[in-house]
Amino acid sequence: MERGKSLTLGGYTIYLNSRLSLSTIADCSSSHSPRTLPPHSQTCHPFSHIPSASLSYSTSTSEPHSTYHHNVLTLPRELTAKQPHNSFLFNAYADPPTTTPAYQGPRHWLSPNIFLTLSAGLQIAFMGDNTWLSVFPTSFHPGMTHDFDSFNVEDLHTVDNGIIANLFPLLTNSMHAHTWDFIIGHFLGVDHVGHHVGPDHPTMLAKLQQMNDVLKRVVDLLDQDTLLVVLGDHGMDRKGDHGGDSDLEVSAGLWIYSKGPPLSSSNHHQSPTMHLPQITFPGERSPHRSVQQIDLVPTLSLLLGLPIPFNNLGTVIPELFWRDRAAGEYAKALDINARQVRSYLEAYRNSASGAELDGVWSVLQTSWTNFFSHASGEPGLEAAAVEFTRLALETCRSLWARFNPVLMVAGLVVVALSLCVGWTVYARSGRYSLDEWDRYLASLRRVIVTSLGVGVALGVVQLFDGVTAVQFILFGASLCSTLDVLLGLSSPPPPPQKPPFRFSSSFVVLLLHSIAFVSNSYTFWEDRAVAFLLPFTLLPPLLIALSAPTASLRRRILAFCAFFVVCVRLMAVSTVCREERQPWCHVTFFFSGGTDAAAAEPPPTTQEGALFHYPIWTWRAHGDARRKDPAARPREVRAHGRAFVSPTALVAGSACWLLEWLDSSGASGATATYFVDLRTIRTILAWTSLIAALGGIALWTLVPVTLDVSSDTGTGAAKTKKKGVRVVVLGFANAFGAPFVLLWTLALVPVWLASQPSAQITLALATIALLAHLELVDATRDARGLQSSFALDPAATLAHLQQGSSTAPGGTTMTTTTSFDEIAPLVLLAQPPYFATGHQATLSSLQWKSTVTLSSKLSYPLSPILVVLNTLGPTVLIASAAPLLAIWNRAPQQQQQQVQDQDREEERRSAGAAALLDSTRACLGISQYLTTLLLGTASSAAWLRRHLMVWKVFAPRYILAAFQLLLVDLVLIIGLMAVVGHVVGRVGRVFGQLQIEVVRRLKRTL
Repeated sequence: MERGKSLTLGGYTIYLNSRLSLSTIADCSSSHSPRTLPPHSQTCHPFSHIPSASLSYSTSTSEPHSTYHHNVLTLPRELTAKQPHNSFLFNAYADPPTTTPAYQGPRHWLSPNIFLTLSAGLQIAFMGDNTWLSVFPTSFHPGMTHDFDSFNVEDLHTVDNGIIANLFPLLTNSMHAHTWDFIIGHFLGVDHVGHHVGPDHPTMLAKLQQMNDVLKRVVDLLDQDTLLVVLGDHGMDRKGDHGGDSDLEVSAGLWIYSKGPPLSSSNHHQSPTMHLPQITFPGERSPHRSVQQIDLVPTLSLLLGLPIPFNNLGTVIPELFWRDRAAGEYAKALDINARQVRSYLEAYRNSASGAELDGVWSVLQTSWTNFFSHASGEPGLEAAAVEFTRLALETCRSLWARFNPVLMVAGLVVVALSLCVGWTVYARSGRYSLDEWDRYLASLRRVIVTSLGVGVALGVVQLFDGVTAVQFILFGASLCSTLDVLLGLSSPPPPPQKPPFRFSSSFVVLLLHSIAFVSNSYTFWEDRAVAFLLPFTLLPPLLIALSAPTASLRRRILAFCAFFVVCVRLMAVSTVCREERQPWCHVTFFFSGGTDAAAAEPPPTTQEGALFHYPIWTWRAHGDARRKDPAARPREVRAHGRAFVSPTALVAGSACWLLEWLDSSGASGATATYFVDLRTIRTILAWTSLIAALGGIALWTLVPVTLDVSSDTGTGAAKTKKKGVRVVVLGFANAFGAPFVLLWTLALVPVWLASQPSAQITLALATIALLAHLELVDATRDARGLQSSFALDPAATLAHLQQGSSTAPGGTTMTTTTSFDEIAPLVLLAQPPYFATGHQATLSSLQWKSTVTLSSKLSYPLSPILVVLNTLGPTVLIASAAPLLAIWNRAPQQQQQQVQDQDREEERRSAGAAALLDSTRACLGISQYLTTLLLGTASSAAWLRRHLMVWKVFAPRYILAAFQLLLVDLVLIIGLMAVVGHVVGRVGRVFGQLQIEVVRRLKRTL
C-alpha cells in the first residue's frame, strides 16, 4: 500500500528531565505482535508547528483581551467549526522548562528514533531553523533542504520569508513537487517578535496575520491525502519570553487538518472522559480539549505506518483513530502503544539506571496486568491501555526528578561546616595582629594539604550505596579540613585578650533573611521583603548619631541614612511580577503599571549617563580632598584623562538602548531607517562603550593613584622664621579609596551596557546608595573617634574642635576594624538591584534581548557573558565594593609634624598592611552573609523536596543563591588580591618617592 504524503510546518519542544535514553530502535520484525498499523491510504499523517504559537492566537475569550494576538490566527478555528471531523484544535502541554529550542534542538516529541525510521524510507524536505541540521544531519533530502540562521532574535522576517519562498514551489510546480513524503517548515518570526517587543505589539499582530495567510495558501494547495499539523513548541508569558513552567509558557496550540475524508467518525465524542481530557486555558471561561505534546510521537508513527519509537511515553490521540462506531482501529493503536511502553519500561529496568523503577514497579505491574486481562477483546481495553500509558508517563516524570538523600545531607553538612569556618576566620581577622594573621593563613594552607590526603583515604571506602568514590573524596576533604579549622588542631591560638561579643541588629536581619526561605510566599515577595529589611540595618548608625559629640556629625549621619533609604525605596518601585503574585502585583519594569498586559518600553535617555555620573564625580572629588586634609581644597583630582572615560562610556551605553527603542517601536520612521542603519549604529556605540571601559581599566592598571602633589618653599612669615618646603597632597585622606572607586566605575560600564533602560536607572540609584553608605560609615567612625579622644584628653579634643575641625586630633579617623554592622547594609544593598532590574528567581525572567547588544546575531562567548552581566552583574558589582568599607578615607599615614622619617616609613607600611587585612575582613563578611543565604535556600529546598512547588520556587532560589555566592567570591578574591594590593603598593611607592623629593628640595633650600 502506498504511503500518503506528509506536510509539516516545523515544531519541537524541550525535555530536560534526568532520563536515560536507550539506544534501542523499534522495528516491525522484533516480535510476533504487531508494532504498527497500515498507513492510512487517504491521509498524509504529519505534524506541524509555529514556535511560541499559543492556542489563544486562534481562539480566545480571555480577559483582558488583546487585539494584537488574541483570535488573530483565525483559520484553524474557522475550519474546525465548519469541518469538525476533518479539523481538530488542541491545547498541547509542553513539558517544562520551556527553554529556547535553538539551544537544545528538537528533541522532545521529535524523537531521533522516528527520524531514523523516516529517513530510511521517506523523502523529507526541510526549511527553517538550521539547528535541525545539527541534530539530524543526514535525515533530510539535500535538494530539498533550506536552512537559515536562527540566532538573530531581532531578525523577524528572514527565516519566515525564506520558508515561504521554498515551501510553495514544493506544493505546486518545482522539480521536487511530487517527490517529497514529509515537509518540515520551522517558522521563527512569532518567537522572535515575542522576545524582541513582546506579544502586545503591532508587530505581533502583523506577524500572526502573515502566518494566517500562509496557512490559507497551504490549505488551498493541499491534496486529498495530505495531513497538515500546525503546532507551537511552547507558549510565551506576558513579556514574550519563555523558559519556565507557568500556564502561559507550557500551553501551546496544536491544529491537525485534512481536506480528504473525515479523520474521525462522529462517535469519538461519545468516548469516556479520560480519553478526551480538557483544561481551561489561562484567562478563559470554558475548558478546551487538551493533549500532551509527546502524544504526537505514537500518533504520527502509526499514521505513517511506522513503529512507535522505542523511548516513547506518549499516548495516541483518539480523534485520529476513531474511524468507526466500534473504535476498532483506536483499540489496535492503543494495544500497540501500551505494549511499546511496556517494552521500554522493561528495557529501562534492565539498564544501568533500572533501580529507579524498583519502588514503583509493583504499581506499574498491577496496571499492566489489568490491561493484559482486557487484551483478548474483553470490554475496557481502551480505558485500561490509557490508564497504563498515562501512569507510566506520570511515574517516570516523578522518578526522573528523584533525589539522593545521602548526597543532599552531605552537601548540607559541607555548606554548614564551611559557614562555621568562615565565621571563625572572620572573627579572627579582627583579633590577630598582622604577623599573627600571616601565621594563621600559613597554617590553613597546611590544613588543606593534610585534609586532601585524609579525604582520598576516605574515598576508598564505600560507606553508602549510590555515592561514588569521587564524591567520597570531596566530602572527606571538606569534612576534615573544616573540622581541623574549627577545632584549632593546626591553627595558632587566638590572642589572650578577646574582645567581647557585641550583639547587633544586623545578625537578626541575617537570621530572618535566611530562615524565611522555608516560606514560598516570602520567596514570591522577596524583593519587597529585602526592601523592608534594609532600613533595619541602619539602626547602629542611628544610635551613634544620637550620641554624636557634635551637631555637624549628627546631621551628617542622619542625612546619609535618609539618602540611603530614599535610594532603596526608589529602586523598589521597579519590579517584575511572578505569576504567583497576581493579581496583587503590577509590573513597573518597562511595563504599564496599571494592567497585566505589556506596554511599550519607555525610551532611554542619554541624559541618564550624565545625570548618574554627576553625583559620582562630585562625591569623588569631595572624598579625595576632604576636610580631613587642612591643606586640601575641594576640587576634582586630575586623573590623566581617566575621569572622562566612564561618563563617555555610560552615555554611549544609554544611547545604544535609545536607538534600540527607536528601531523596535518604529518611532524613528521609515525615512530615518532608509538613510541610517540603526542596528549598525547601535553596534558601534556598544563596542565604543565597551572598548572605552577596557581601555580605561588598562590605563588604571598603569596609573592607579589619584593624587595631586605640589610643593614649594615657605613664603611670607613662615619664610622669615625658618626655611622649609611646603608639600600639598590633594587626595591624601582618601588615597586608597579613590583609585578603587575609579576602577569600580569602569567595571560598571559593561553591566550598564548589558542592562535595559529601566535597569540603568536602578544601577544609578544603587551606585548613589553605595556612596551614601560609604560616607555614612566614615561619619560614624568620625563620631567614635571623637568619643575616644574625649575620653583620653577632653581638653585637647575640645581645643581641636574649636579650630573648626570635626574629626579627632591628629587629622585621621580612629582606626577600627570593619564591623558586621557596616557590612550588612552593603550586602543587602546588592539584592534589590537584581529584582529592580527586571529579574526574579525564575528562568522566564532572563532577558534574552541583552544577547544581541554587541551584534545583531548570537555569538559565543559574548552572548552568554552579556546574559550573565544582565542577570547577576548588578548584585556582583555592588558586593565587589566590600574593600571600600575598609579603605574609604583611610590615610596612608599620620599627618603629625613630630613623626620622624624612619617612623613615617614604618607607619606607611603598617597602614597599607592594615588596609589589606581590614579589606579581607570586609570581603569575608560579604561572603559569609551570602553563604548563610545559600544554606537557608539549600535547606528549604531539601526539606521541602516533595513540596508541590519545589522546582518552581525553592530549587530556583537555591540555584540563584549558589551562582551569586560563586561569582561574588570570585570577584572579591580578584578585587582583594589584585586591586587593593596594587593600590596599596603604588600609593606606598608614591609617598616613598615624595619623601626623597622633599629631602632633596630641603637640602637645596638650606
